Amino acid sequence: MIAEAVVSLSAAWMARSPALLGFGGDSAIELLSAVVVLRRFNVSSRGAHAEERAAKIAGGLLFALATFVMLASILSLIGRVEPLPNPVGIAVLAIAAIAMPILAQQKRRLSAATGSPALRADAAESAVCGYLAWIALTGLIVNAIWGIRWADPVAALALLPLILREGWEALEGKPCCDC
Repeated sequence: MIAEAVVSLSAAWMARSPALLGFGGDSAIELLSAVVVLRRFNVSSRGAHAEERAAKIAGGLLFALATFVMLASILSLIGRVEPLPNPVGIAVLAIAAIAMPILAQQKRRLSAATGSPALRADAAESAVCGYLAWIALTGLIVNAIWGIRWADPVAALALLPLILREGWEALEGKPCCDC
């Protein structure tokens, strides 16, 4: 996840791509969430309070991601930033679009085995990362092939309802959808 975040954020900086920035931001947030979940399993107090706190942190990170994606997209749509085609970004997104759903599925299985809502929320973040990769990939490819610059920020905005829903479910301690 560190490599994914660093490469995608670097590519986003070069391409000025809100969709790629959103994806890179998601990668960074997912990394923080994974640290929270790992800490939750390593803390000597493994009670319900620690579990609830970890789930709320994971949910809060999803809301931070939604804000990040929205702001980057608005800046692009109002002309502050013009997204450029980026082959490195397209490659990273293509790999993540395939790998992240597999990782999310594995985290869901582990969550079911351990009964951990925090891990379930982290699985939701991995799933969101996969969805964001597919949507961002679409925006970047449309921009690269047809030069439709607004496709990039619109693609990034298309994921906001999913991110927000997953954030609410994580905060409430509900399991995410089985998408």
